[in-house]
Amino acid sequence: MEERGGVVVASERYGSAESWKYWAKDGAMERREVNEGQSKGNSVVGVFKSVFLPQGYPESVSDDYLQYQFWDTVQAFSSSLSGTLATQASLKGVGVGNQEATVAAATVTWLLRDGTGMLGRILFAWQKGSKLDSEAKKWRLFADGLNDIAMFMEILAPHFPAFFTLILCTAGVFKSVVGVAGGATRAALTVHQARRDNMADISAKDGSQETLVNLAGLLLSLILIPLVTDSPRLTLGLFFLFTILHLFANYKAVRSVVMETFNEARLSIVFQRYLRDKRIPSPAEANRREPVLLEFGKSVPIKLGVKLQEVVQSPDQLDLALKGNNMPFLVGIRNGCVCVCLGPEASVGDEIRAACQALWLSGRLNAPTPGHPNQRGHWETVHESHKLMDAIFSEFLKGAEAAGWDVKRTLLDWDEWRVEWKTKSS
Repeated sequence: MEERGGVVVASERYGSAESWKYWAKDGAMERREVNEGQSKGNSVVGVFKSVFLPQGYPESVSDDYLQYQFWDTVQAFSSSLSGTLATQASLKGVGVGNQEATVAAATVTWLLRDGTGMLGRILFAWQKGSKLDSEAKKWRLFADGLNDIAMFMEILAPHFPAFFTLILCTAGVFKSVVGVAGGATRAALTVHQARRDNMADISAKDGSQETLVNLAGLLLSLILIPLVTDSPRLTLGLFFLFTILHLFANYKAVRSVVMETFNEARLSIVFQRYLRDKRIPSPAEANRREPVLLEFGKSVPIKLGVKLQEVVQSPDQLDLALKGNNMPFLVGIRNGCVCVCLGPEASVGDEIRAACQALWLSGRLNAPTPGHPNQRGHWETVHESHKLMDAIFSEFLKGAEAAGWDVKRTLLDWDEWRVEWKTKSS
């Protein structure tokens, strides 16, 4: 192709950001950028992108990356300013600026705060660590709300000197929970955003973005601190302003995330819609409807991957659980809970089917019905669920994959118990 006094022999591009052509003329080859006039104006933007955005952006990340990072930046900035106000109050409470305060007393208070925080971190990770992947949005929002409560306690603590250490230690425990939940859910969201196995790059650039935001917050804090030092009312007023902005930005951030893998909430939305009108919502539609606030207590909870004794308590009940069931899992109802035992050979598709069946049973038990069915009635409901899933699940799973859902892995909250069972005949 003859152009501009030469022949274009090759072209190349760097993601969607840059495009170049190679020109051949008189035995030489020259490399020129397409739209050279725009390149100078975009050079600053290009440097900014290379420093703060993952390599290959936007193709290397999920479609919701930019919107999430924008709101995450807003919440980090407001949290940085709130943290400055809380730190100032804590330092004032331990005696900074008070000639009667001793270094030893301040040190003991700070050590108690850090020590209780460390214990809180260990206990929370032990109790809730396995839940953070499956409910990343909920725990992310919970962590940031708890962080605001902790900072509010630190601001109030100096006004209650008799309980100062207790309040500060409690706030330290809350912040340790925030550290675990925030860090773990950030990692889960990074896995979602990474589309080229580039989790480390995304995490590193996220750290760079947060550092830049904290630097901006630090500069603004240098202006705020002299204004609020002797004004508790102004401190509280600014804190509430930043807290409202922080919570709003966090809500918008988690709402912007569109995850294509099933957790219990998203699977419930999709499966219930399919049962109603045979239509499967897209990941974007289901994520918009997914609740992002933690639910403390459900009327009919679901337990996945439990021990065998939580499903059956006798050989006769085991036979009832296997009746009409040729799947590598057992489903049962006990003490108002829907429980599922999983066999070691179960596939991801089997896990999704078992969860769908448990969701259907939970809905049936939660529906208002006259009287309370006995254990035999429960097994009849379980058998009915097996027949339903035999009829519809294969079509449901194909439709979910066609709608854009990732059915090769899940974020369902399975425990680690795996059970092998035998029937009377075997």
